[in-house]
Amino acid sequence: MSHADQLFKETCRQVLQSGMRQAPPLNVRPRWDDGEPAYTIRSFGIVNRYDLSKGFPILTIRKFNYKKAIDEILWIWQKKSNRLSELDSKVWDAWAKEDGTIGKAYGYQLGQEYQFPEGKKDQVDHLLWQLKNDPESRRMICHMYNFSDLHEMALYPCAYSLSLSVIDGKLNGILNQRSQDLLAASCWNVVQYAALLMAFAQVSELEVGELVHVIVDAHIYDRHEAIVRELLERPEYPAPVLKLDPSIKNFYDFTVDSFTLENYQSGPGIPRFPVAI
Repeated sequence: MSHADQLFKETCRQVLQSGMRQAPPLNVRPRWDDGEPAYTIRSFGIVNRYDLSKGFPILTIRKFNYKKAIDEILWIWQKKSNRLSELDSKVWDAWAKEDGTIGKAYGYQLGQEYQFPEGKKDQVDHLLWQLKNDPESRRMICHMYNFSDLHEMALYPCAYSLSLSVIDGKLNGILNQRSQDLLAASCWNVVQYAALLMAFAQVSELEVGELVHVIVDAHIYDRHEAIVRELLERPEYPAPVLKLDPSIKNFYDFTVDSFTLENYQSGPGIPRFPVAI
């Protein structure tokens, strides 16, 4: 059965059984569309590990549009964009600024150039250079939580840093995330960074290893609880396999169509649910 399903269920059960339940008069920032406070049940310090050599970590207990998730991760890491017109989904529309961007967030940060020993370039190009030229490095990190620009971001980065490590020819990564809405974003972020890690490995002539996902605040919103509890009762299916176009040797040549999910069985989709802003 899918390891991603098992970890999702374990995390949700931990939050529901032992998490801290927010309630009035506690003041919280997020709000629902009707203006009511969006309270959560929350747990601190969740760490999940995914061995990407043993199947792609996508949920099978619900149908999931992996193409949209991959489109967004390429929007951030490959296009290094913050412009919503360049993204093929509506996930950021609620945070859109008047100029049609999400401000100086995510892709904008990865596209900023810095002076590195090998020359001036942005964080992604420096990471790709390290993977090919210095794979034993313990300094392979990309970081998007830039304090000087936070006031110009539509939303502070949730998944804010990726650290890489090559051991015995295998590329491993740690995704650090300050906050995660388990229903809306758990599968989304794992799918994205698993696919990104596989793309980096291919263009660097490395095997793919583990993705470790560290979540500071894992939470279930009050208006999501019923859906999560229903998902916990659903059956799981075997993990599918994500295939990448083997002809691609340059990270910037990948498109959404370069990724194909094989043998993906899943349960039905879930009803539309509100997202707290």
